[in-house]
Amino acid sequence: MGMTLSQLRTFALVAKLGSLHAAAASLGVSEPAVSSAIASLRVEFGDRLFTRAPTGITLTPGGRALAAHAEEIVGLTEDARRDVAHATTSEQGLRVLATAAFAEHAAGRLFDLFGKWVASDAVEVIVEDADDIATLLRERAYDIALGARPGPAASAGLELVPFLKYQRVMVASARHPLALDPGPISARRLLSVPWFAGPGGFEPLTEEGRWFGRLPALPEVIELTSETDALSAVAGGEGIMLALSHIAAPRIRGTAGQVPDPRAATPADLVRLSVADTPIQGLWWATALDGGRANPSARILQRFVTTAEATMAMVSPTGSRGLSRRGNKFHVALWS
Repeated sequence: MGMTLSQLRTFALVAKLGSLHAAAASLGVSEPAVSSAIASLRVEFGDRLFTRAPTGITLTPGGRALAAHAEEIVGLTEDARRDVAHATTSEQGLRVLATAAFAEHAAGRLFDLFGKWVASDAVEVIVEDADDIATLLRERAYDIALGARPGPAASAGLELVPFLKYQRVMVASARHPLALDPGPISARRLLSVPWFAGPGGFEPLTEEGRWFGRLPALPEVIELTSETDALSAVAGGEGIMLALSHIAAPRIRGTAGQVPDPRAATPADLVRLSVADTPIQGLWWATALDGGRANPSARILQRFVTTAEATMAMVSPTGSRGLSRRGNKFHVALWS
């Protein structure tokens, strides 16, 4: 009889804990049952696998090799169990974690197009912080994350694919006092006025978050329910904002200090402020489990977001028809 998964699980635990007694207690079986499983593996591989020592056990070279393979096989088996359980019980379709700016400005148009490529029932997009991406993907709470990336220290076991470059520029109302300053505008003047932002403010792991963290002091930041609302407040003259360049561009008349063109058919209501180290260049990422552990639909989406068609859709000025917000949940209907 060949080796069994139960035997490999038992040996992996013995190797990890360094004790037959501890492994038996952890598995909830008798110590003779653990010894029997080990004996079968010794016969199977023709190796003692370990020797006893006063402080526990010492693995042989063959035992160390088997322990590594056994741990990997047991881990893959657990992944398979979760994938099968999800495939047979999930009624949610593809579960997407999105960071706030991506969800607001690009998710709807992206999934409008994705639905024409892939037949699926539905996609659920839920906004979470970038700090939580790694944990939530490993726990299988989501299939893929789009937007800001997790930190390098948390990225082990994940595959991160960059898919969209963006810029953020500092803007103010054309009527704001800073609109008359040709710049570069000093940090003191910037910090003397309110700043507006969308929900969550500035993600620390983004380029704009790092730029914000390098300021000599923290400004007053007013977080609204969306970046669209924040931009409207800024256009009304209430403060300044680091806005996505391609979103704000139609409303920008030029750089602060310039005289507006009186012949313009539709006078713009924003100006771009001249601020050190801006525009800020950023990237959005598609993050999923690596090593073939990701949901197949997530892998398809991860490849899709890098296509030219997807990029054009995400930066398109036209509105989204596939995204509706309910609290922090964005439900996306897909059409084949």
